[in-house]
Amino acid sequence: MSKKTAKIFFIADIVGEAGLTFLETMLPPLIEKHSPDFIIANGENSHEGRGINREIVKNLYDLGVNVITGGNHSFDKWKIFSYMKSDPNLLRPLNYPKGNAGYGYGIYDIPGSDKKIGVLNLQGRTYMQPIDDPFSTSDWAIQKIKEETDIIFVDFHAEATAEKISMAWQLDGRVSVMVGTHTHIPTNDARIFPNGMGYVTDAGMTGPFNSVIGMKKKTSINRFLLGTPQRFHVAKKDNHLCGVLATVNLESAKCTEINSIIFPEFQNKTE
Repeated sequence: MSKKTAKIFFIADIVGEAGLTFLETMLPPLIEKHSPDFIIANGENSHEGRGINREIVKNLYDLGVNVITGGNHSFDKWKIFSYMKSDPNLLRPLNYPKGNAGYGYGIYDIPGSDKKIGVLNLQGRTYMQPIDDPFSTSDWAIQKIKEETDIIFVDFHAEATAEKISMAWQLDGRVSVMVGTHTHIPTNDARIFPNGMGYVTDAGMTGPFNSVIGMKKKTSINRFLLGTPQRFHVAKKDNHLCGVLATVNLESAKCTEINSIIFPEFQNKTE
């Protein structure tokens, strides 16, 4: 009997060596527990907190990750540029101007089924670089992807919640799942939109939470105290894996269930 649904596991922004090491330890038991059919991870902060390299890409594939998405730090390490041109499973936001290295979307087989999934990576513009419009870019990309599959997952890497919600309403009924990334703070709003799209405003991050969004606290605080640039250093303590698990009906391409995952859960009370 052919599969009726597929579980898609999205791993939130992996931050530095601390996030990678923690992922190596925690991902195998989570895979055993949830049995995902397809795994997507945002890796734009995985190398020293900014960017990614080939070794990390290989490590993530070895862990079982099928596709790696990016964001505003995808281009921070120039040595990855030539590799980005050759690996269609390593994505960066599609709406960067034409001429940049890499792929903004891809279409992939869903293991154990005869269906394919399109993964689209976009980046917002509010409080971020003034790159090409992600809304019109999404229209073009979705039209192209739907030539091969209606099952579409979107990683929208954006700062403003209003921009993420606006994109969600534009995409509802046209894609299966949209997950927001970039702020590194997981939001408690996993839900299914009226036309069947699973949605979370921000998946959070995978890495050290004894920090300011993954960076050492003193440096980040000094940026606010002094009003001048400070050199960021990735923190190390209190690691958590954040992500999203979505179930998609393979015939209708609609999301039937979506849940945020935080492991271990945050402590919200004292004894």
